[in-house]
Amino acid sequence: MDLATLIGVIIAWLLVIGTIATGSGALVFINIPSLVIVLGGTLAVVMMRFTLGQMIGSIKMALKAFLHKAETAEELIVVVVELAGIARKEGLLALEGQEINNPVLATGIRMLVDGHEPAIVKKALSTEMNETVARHKIGQDLFKQAGDAGPAMGMIGTLVGLVQMLSNMSDPKSIGPAMAVALLTTLYGAMLANMFALPVSDKLKLRSAEEQMNKNIIIQSVLGIQEGQNPKVLEELLRNFLPASQRESNDEAVAE
Repeated sequence: MDLATLIGVIIAWLLVIGTIATGSGALVFINIPSLVIVLGGTLAVVMMRFTLGQMIGSIKMALKAFLHKAETAEELIVVVVELAGIARKEGLLALEGQEINNPVLATGIRMLVDGHEPAIVKKALSTEMNETVARHKIGQDLFKQAGDAGPAMGMIGTLVGLVQMLSNMSDPKSIGPAMAVALLTTLYGAMLANMFALPVSDKLKLRSAEEQMNKNIIIQSVLGIQEGQNPKVLEELLRNFLPASQRESNDEAVAE
């Protein structure tokens, strides 16, 4: 589970809800028509821009932002170096019985064992990576569109409420409460966008970048193993994918 995402969501919503709860008349912040306009309108706008299948897929991706902790590049490199050592000592066929949790790496190793040419292996893994990145891009765009549509629907709801209020000015005492209800749709739209949709879009972008880096590591690893590279040399090459700070910390750990 990604604790940063979960903690961020909890804190953001608790701050707003807590502030509302400490004031007087917290129930005035609940308005069903306003919720319907913002939530229903945002959903309808997103449905017009994406297919149903893309929406379902994007929801599954959003769950990854909260529940899935991707395999780190360092962990992946450790596994790859171990496989490279086995292949160098015992040959590629010795990799057939190895337990590999990463499905993409497992596919690449299986292709090596089956004797496919390096160009075919690289093309297959690169295609899989590109298709994954494309699917992730759709998920990012969908939640970004929801983040854009939420405040817009909130403004539309506010304008509707203002028109209804201004059309009935006979009772001055009702103007204040009516104005408050009209502004609630703007509040709902801003909360939907800035406390859910846009953060999820940014988190999916981060997850996509992490996964793309891991897949690049896998491609280079599989090709290196197929070429019979020395595991230590392969490890040094793969560590270039890591940020400089992580490479330096690893160097210090090895030195100790």
